[in-house]
Amino acid sequence: MADMEYAEIFREEATELLEELETSLLELESNPEDLKIVSRVFRAMHTIKGSGSMFGFDDIANFTHHVETALDKVREGQVPVSKELIDLTLSSRDHISAMLDGATGGDEADPEEGKRIIDALQEIMAGGTVSAPTEAASEAVEEPAEPEDITAGKLSHYRIQLKPSPAFFESGSSVEQLIEELKKLGDCTVFLHGEKEDSEGPWEFLLTTDQGLNAIEDTLIFAESSCLVKVTVLATEGADEFQDYKRLGEILVDRGDIAPEDLIQVLENQKPIGELLIAEKLVVPSQVEAALVEQQLVKKSKAKAKVVKAADSIRVAADKLDNLINLVGELVVTQARLTAVSSTHQDSELVEPVEEVERLTGELRDCVLNIRMLPIGTTFSRFKRLVRDLSTELGKEVRLITEGAETELDKNVIDQLGEPMVHLIRNSIDHGLESPEERELAGKPREGTIRLAATHSGATVLITVTDDGKGLDRDTIRQKAIEKGLFRADEEPSDTEIYNTIFQPGLSTAASVTSVSGRGVGMDVVKSTVDGLKGSVTVSHSEKGKGTTISITLPLTLAIIDGLLVLVEDTHFVLPLTQVEECVELSKQDIANFHERRMLPVRDQLVPYVRLRDFFAIPGERPELEQLVIVKIDGERFGLVLDDVIGEHQTVLKSLGWLYRNATGLSGSTILGNGEVALILDVPDVMHRAQREEHEAL
Repeated sequence: MADMEYAEIFREEATELLEELETSLLELESNPEDLKIVSRVFRAMHTIKGSGSMFGFDDIANFTHHVETALDKVREGQVPVSKELIDLTLSSRDHISAMLDGATGGDEADPEEGKRIIDALQEIMAGGTVSAPTEAASEAVEEPAEPEDITAGKLSHYRIQLKPSPAFFESGSSVEQLIEELKKLGDCTVFLHGEKEDSEGPWEFLLTTDQGLNAIEDTLIFAESSCLVKVTVLATEGADEFQDYKRLGEILVDRGDIAPEDLIQVLENQKPIGELLIAEKLVVPSQVEAALVEQQLVKKSKAKAKVVKAADSIRVAADKLDNLINLVGELVVTQARLTAVSSTHQDSELVEPVEEVERLTGELRDCVLNIRMLPIGTTFSRFKRLVRDLSTELGKEVRLITEGAETELDKNVIDQLGEPMVHLIRNSIDHGLESPEERELAGKPREGTIRLAATHSGATVLITVTDDGKGLDRDTIRQKAIEKGLFRADEEPSDTEIYNTIFQPGLSTAASVTSVSGRGVGMDVVKSTVDGLKGSVTVSHSEKGKGTTISITLPLTLAIIDGLLVLVEDTHFVLPLTQVEECVELSKQDIANFHERRMLPVRDQLVPYVRLRDFFAIPGERPELEQLVIVKIDGERFGLVLDDVIGEHQTVLKSLGWLYRNATGLSGSTILGNGEVALILDVPDVMHRAQREEHEAL
């Protein structure tokens, strides 16, 4: 067993490579002719094998070697990309992951599964169509390097040596025409190592382009049959490995322009090497000039690569980052107290440095919070495999479309978002999308579509899961909700209220229980998880026969939020600002107009409300004019009545501690600038408890 330190290093690297491998395989299934994707898959397997062997994970290295061999056959065109091959390679990915877990303290992987995969891969290789390679193809395979994989899409420098034969000119071709084609690819410097009137050369071109080696070879393809052609990759800017910076004499020897012994003999003189070689008539001036240009290109590439490496990312343990954010949170609290003290002392010499500390603290807070932000695409990419496997299991044809993968969220939010998203996607495939035959009868494409989209909306992120299936059955859901006691039989709730009952525990509209869903546990897990993330989930749209859209709204971060500071008697509360819509006044006349019923018309809509003084049993007299803060939760508007609204407050979230873990209507606390503690309201909990009490009282 490898040392635990090395095991952890390998585990982190292999986990990233396995994620990349899965993404590339699913992409390859859609584009089986794209050899660049095959090369990506091969490189990932090759790296896992090499790292596993280096760190002492011999079983992983041995297993990966068999998969790598099969992928090498695919690269050479001897084995076609098929669904069976993709299935086996995905199974290989899962088996390597299981072996990795077993090697780092988890359950051991099943060796029989590994043997089954290897045997199946060998069958595919044995049954693959092996075509006899042509002479040109054989030469290509014999090349030790694979520049097309390294240089594609990257700015690279090439040396192209060309010696035309008479047949080249007899066919009507010209070097000038070839030069024009090369210049279309990028920066091209031309050298003729012979007399100017002798177009037979030899010629040399130094080309800088990001088009890749394949594009160069395509340009030279007609010249290869009647010319001596040699293409050398000099450097790829930003690559980890490329030709080292060389002296002029070394370049000339490397290119075969002079012999090593001639170079040594000439170096005994003190003149510059270029002048010496020209004087000895070993090279012509144009050859020295070409070598000098090549030298500068490689030198420049190496300098740029150093800059890229210097700016490369580093790994930071999550607990260290969490500790840093906690310290920044403490700093924000301390800065607020300092600002409060400064405002009471009215000291002009103190005002300026306090304002500077406030500015720096704000910048530091934003900077540290941004460190923990990750693109949500890291979560979206995991669902492609889920959709593929689940659609196969259920016999459905499903296409997954993702939008807004670059939208960023706090890492802690993303980590907890995976489970609810899995439930939503599974329900969309199982309950939402019809079978291919049903879709054809309904005039739809056989292939159903699930769309995941993420967008920024102020200080929140909106995630939607949309399917083009049969939609929700309003009447069935209403009947189930009545049976569960969620509605009275004589009630006429809105469509939104009916649809959102699917998030209640135990409510399922499935006709039968399957291995995927149907037990009524899943959507309530989605809601409880999203509520725990200070977000909301709702059925935003559903149309029978057209499909359903479920929306999740989440805060950007859970560490420091913008809140609205309010007061009830002498108790401070904080409401998450993302949930607040507006604030209005509530007079005694307003209350009398509705005969003490807790309703108030706001913008032509009746808004129910709860008085926080009563909810938390806070003693004291109500003021003559109370404040009503209107919040929006799961698409519903709801009011919270309190004594006074103080204003916005930068809130550093603190837990209430073990003794208060089940406190009703509260989700945490924060410290104010004067050192007092303010309680953070769990607004959805307050609303749902108030609604339940109202329902029970009827």
